[in-house]
Amino acid sequence: MSVFSSASLRSSVVSRLRAAGCVFAEDEARILLSAAASPADLAAMVRSRADGRPLEHVVGWAEFAGLRIAVDPGVFVPRRRSEFLAATATALTAPGAVVLDLCCGSGALGAALAAAAAHPVELYAADIDPGAVRCARRNLAGTAARVFQGDLFGAVPAELRGRVNVLIANVPYVPTGDLGLLPPEARLHEARPALDGGADGLDVLRRVVAEAPQWLASGGSLLFETSERQVPTALAVTRAAGLAAVASRQEELDATVVAATLR
Repeated sequence: MSVFSSASLRSSVVSRLRAAGCVFAEDEARILLSAAASPADLAAMVRSRADGRPLEHVVGWAEFAGLRIAVDPGVFVPRRRSEFLAATATALTAPGAVVLDLCCGSGALGAALAAAAAHPVELYAADIDPGAVRCARRNLAGTAARVFQGDLFGAVPAELRGRVNVLIANVPYVPTGDLGLLPPEARLHEARPALDGGADGLDVLRRVVAEAPQWLASGGSLLFETSERQVPTALAVTRAAGLAAVASRQEELDATVVAATLR
């Protein structure tokens, strides 16, 4: 019997994780046992997780929309709620559409859209964090996507102006004053620019919305995630820019997505 199939070892790992406060200790133990290459490797991974590092950073990947997304230490971990954003964007993506994923992080949204779309798309992605860009390039390597490093639209080719059919912008939307309320895994181990949305959480969104009409094709849509309490302001911001905006809610994932279309 392999040491990794030992019931006593599994029980020991679960107990260690529970003692460290891991709510889903049994699920996490299963993942760690499957990811470890040796007993020493397993011990180091369990210790790292018990010390508070995100499970995804410990094992090097996150599950998202049925895909295994590479996530290096310090890179924003894709949340399950963002699967609603990916699905909403996919539903609006026609054959040959030009898709731009700003604040792409690990590239999870673009990878999910490329995997779910039943037809080829022209996919671009960008992020300001070099670590995130490295992950995105790995995660999108099986597609024809081009990934750029830089600040929002400043990172992408100028020839995309007026051509983007689907603009995904999973901007940071946690108000600065609320960052201290985030779980330590996020607060201490993910890049702050991927979390901090400014005073009301919508500073980065305002920057995206201000330029989005210049980049969207006629009938193109900007899609972003936000919190329920931010919806009225987010809708007002997008409508003030001349976009027709509606909000959708997915209760199971606790996810809210705004789709703002250029008419």
